Amino acid sequence: MRLRGFVPVLGWCAATLASIGVATVALQPVLRTATPDLASAPIDRAVAAPPPPVTSAPAPTPSPRPSPSPSPTASRSRPPSPPPAATTPPPSPATVVDGWTVTTGADGQTTYTRSFRVGGGTAVIRMTPGRVHLVTATPNPGFTADTVQNEPGNLAVQFTEPNHYFVIHAVWQGKPVAQVSEVGE
Repeated sequence: MRLRGFVPVLGWCAATLASIGVATVALQPVLRTATPDLASAPIDRAVAAPPPPVTSAPAPTPSPRPSPSPSPTASRSRPPSPPPAATTPPPSPATVVDGWTVTTGADGQTTYTRSFRVGGGTAVIRMTPGRVHLVTATPNPGFTADTVQNEPGNLAVQFTEPNHYFVIHAVWQGKPVAQVSEVGE
């Protein structure tokens, strides 16, 4: 009689294990680190949206100092001191290259940023030479977001729901390269 209670649990465990195995096998081509044909693969422009334009707020202007009221004994007033000089150079204007917003930071590092909108959610990815960083991954209702990064220059973001997932695979190959895939329903 006790065995009857374990049969549904064992069936559920077997089904879960089988789905994990199928998903792992299906993701292997996407997650391989050396993908020479990825550089020539077209990016699905219908699901990869360019990031919003980068804007910077203007530097605040210093408020004028109130001048001291003249005293009857003082015949000279001190001129106002000049505003402090800016210590960091302004960021370079952003340009868009192959869907990536390209900027140069104060440290001189070139940065590539791109927003990807797929059926499972939205991800923002930033790249610098040799490194891929996930900025945000926001799943749509019913989806979960997972990432795999087996080396600094290779990142996969996956939005998953049962039997259906979207993968955004970003790789640094001398330049930023990304591929968007949909598997399932």
